[in-house]
Amino acid sequence: MSLLAIDVGNTNTVLGLYEGEELTHSWRIKTDPRATADEMALILRGLLHRTPEITGIALCSTVPAVLHEMRTMLTGYYDDVPTVIVEPGTKTGVPVLTDNPKEVGADRIVNTIAAHHRFGGPCIVVDFGTSTNLDVVSAKGEFLGGALAPGIEISIEALANRAAQLRKVELVRPRSVIGKNTVEALQAGAVYGFAGQVDGLVHHIIAELGDVTAVVATGGLAPVVIEESRTITHHDPNLTLSGLRLVFEKNT
Repeated sequence: MSLLAIDVGNTNTVLGLYEGEELTHSWRIKTDPRATADEMALILRGLLHRTPEITGIALCSTVPAVLHEMRTMLTGYYDDVPTVIVEPGTKTGVPVLTDNPKEVGADRIVNTIAAHHRFGGPCIVVDFGTSTNLDVVSAKGEFLGGALAPGIEISIEALANRAAQLRKVELVRPRSVIGKNTVEALQAGAVYGFAGQVDGLVHHIIAELGDVTAVVATGGLAPVVIEESRTITHHDPNLTLSGLRLVFEKNT
């Protein structure tokens, strides 16, 4: 079986092709809320033209406009391919223990499935994307809730837009936490500051929850922070794709 897993985020869309349990191809493209179903189909055909024919599709999206066009694209171009879209009502096996389960993003549920499958629980997922999400998974695989913070990249952009003498910088580790110029000072604030933010939140969660089996980082910006974090224990850049594969298996 060739399963195409599609994770539509606010900034980027990540796609992965699975042959059984093995991820054989992966791609990262920008998320464009203005893209039409036909444009999406053209992009997919370009990416998949040298891969085996897909026999299943699993999709989650945090962008309603893109999800609508994705539905249209799948109906028009892949109507004969079994498809699972993660949304309220989809069988995931994850009890969502929040005040309003329907408002929890599909990607957070998918990450919960993948993290519990790989690490057991309780555990914490730190997803570095447009926002920085810390999701808490119980020993039984329940989604308990979590914490949300502004993402690294949008924080840097906001600072550059509001401060006349500051600008966007490359998100890499500076020579020293004591920046000797504006660029290094901004990089130090971003890299060490966000690592400290995550560590602080993780410590508070553990104080309330108890010991955890793992603190797993994922998301496109995770490599910026994980080396400086004292609490992150694992890095799985394909956690969401893995969760989509597991959801597909539960529903087919």
